[in-house]
Amino acid sequence: MKLNYKEFGSGPPLIILHGLFGSLDNWQTVARELAEDFTVFLLDLRNHGRSPHDEVHTYEAMCEDLLEFMDEHWIFETSLLGHSMGGKLAMHFALHQTDKVEKLVVVDIAPKAYPGGHEIIFRALEGLPIEDIHSRAEADEWLSGAIISTPIRQFLLKNLKRTKDGHFVWKPNIEVLHRNYHEILREIVPPDGRVFDKPTLFVRGGRSGYILDEDIPEIKKWFPQAEIRSIPQAGHWVHAEARETFVGMVRAFLLNQTAS
Repeated sequence: MKLNYKEFGSGPPLIILHGLFGSLDNWQTVARELAEDFTVFLLDLRNHGRSPHDEVHTYEAMCEDLLEFMDEHWIFETSLLGHSMGGKLAMHFALHQTDKVEKLVVVDIAPKAYPGGHEIIFRALEGLPIEDIHSRAEADEWLSGAIISTPIRQFLLKNLKRTKDGHFVWKPNIEVLHRNYHEILREIVPPDGRVFDKPTLFVRGGRSGYILDEDIPEIKKWFPQAEIRSIPQAGHWVHAEARETFVGMVRAFLLNQTAS
């Protein structure tokens, strides 16, 4: 599967993988800042953004997509950064394709299985009468009945695309993502007890509950060099809520510098 992507800067490669309902557009500001030191590749994962849709949405399939992307762009080894679902993909890839990953950055997700929490969002997106929607404001008003949080609605509404005839469609493959939601939530299990024993940074939001202190032993079991750092003022969308701190932390880690 040929993934949609954007490329910024020059230097050693860094590939960034977005989370569920996200796209490469969510990471462009971060990419431009990191492009001062790296060639940054932003990808739309399958069933998201402008990348192709497919009935399969598993970490194995996304791992093959990423491997194909690297091969096509002659990237033999890269640093890898992933947020949420993209973080699980990054962990899966690092454990299965260890020789192709130089450094790993995982943003606000652990390798454990999660209980869910997006069911209300899925039902709201599937229930939106999209063929009768004429503006994002109208869609926002309709979704507000189920999704109370304005920032979450604004994040989701970035996935609306207006067609040439003036109608709206969803860029993500909502139906397939919902059907494969259990795959997105599942635990990342290394093959044959393999570990990723290379520099690894886990960044968690201080106001997020995605990475708990009790998860750290399991993280270090599969990622022995893992450093876990928190950004107190941020929630799950660490890169958006505390961008300057986040970028400084990631840059320092990738460049072997002491973070301020």
